[in-house]
Amino acid sequence: MLTALDASSAEPDACRPPADADPVVEISPADAVSRRGSSWPGMAGEIVRATRRGKIHFHFCARVHLLAIYERSVREEGETFVQGLPRSTLHDCGRKLVFVPAGHDYLDWHEPRTLPCVTFFYFHPDQRASGPEPAPPCPPLTPRLFFQDGAVWHTATKLRSLIDGGGSDRVYMEALGTVLAHELMRPAGPHSADAPAHGGLAAWQRRKACDYIGEHLAEPISLATLAQLVRLSPNYFCRAFSHSLGMPPQRYHTAQRIERAKALLARRGASVTDVGYSVGYSETSAFSAAFRRVTGLAPSSYRRSLA
Repeated sequence: MLTALDASSAEPDACRPPADADPVVEISPADAVSRRGSSWPGMAGEIVRATRRGKIHFHFCARVHLLAIYERSVREEGETFVQGLPRSTLHDCGRKLVFVPAGHDYLDWHEPRTLPCVTFFYFHPDQRASGPEPAPPCPPLTPRLFFQDGAVWHTATKLRSLIDGGGSDRVYMEALGTVLAHELMRPAGPHSADAPAHGGLAAWQRRKACDYIGEHLAEPISLATLAQLVRLSPNYFCRAFSHSLGMPPQRYHTAQRIERAKALLARRGASVTDVGYSVGYSETSAFSAAFRRVTGLAPSSYRRSLA
């Protein structure tokens, strides 16, 4: 079980087992970055910010899973390798995700054009299986390099904000960590975006549309309203949004409602009916049907799985 973070560094070489301290990504040179981390049962996370220019090496190989979210990272030169996948020399890695299953090697080096900011999450392999009821069978975990997934990104960035703020709300952090593990381990659907999207929304358009949806989760939102916000026609906006987020706007709206519902269910302060109402469902049956369609579980079963 992860209980601490250690900001050790070494040149990326052979895969080695975890030391006495819980394993973290090794970074060289160590003084080229700042690291801010937090940990809780079964999981840990840390925000890594480059503080000066120059080549930076990252290396990880351990008996825990690793999820990296590249919030800001544009490199002049560099290469990223995850064992089992071809190497990537992608220049603009911003808003991309990398998943490294336990026991796989992860190597990355950057000659940055802009100072990178990467958040690493470390998952104990049994983290998803907590709770009184057995977790649904998890598909074999495979490495994924520079992919996009709107649900994973949204939950990961919320958790990252809590870490950056000092991690004072431990209950909410643990709940979000469990949600993130479930999102990451779920089978990829037909609308998942495992490859970088092309022809999608500009960064400001994506941010404006997603922020609006997040601020109006419990309300109906028309396609025309979102398209007008980002100065596009409804049809073009719908196609561009799907390219960027991996799903149409209406499905993203529903997914974000369910993400919010998961967090509320984890807090146990409200009934299932109240939770459904707070995210825009006037009928409990409609909320339960939507929740089951997205997660595979009824809201009450999901709440019991977090106990």
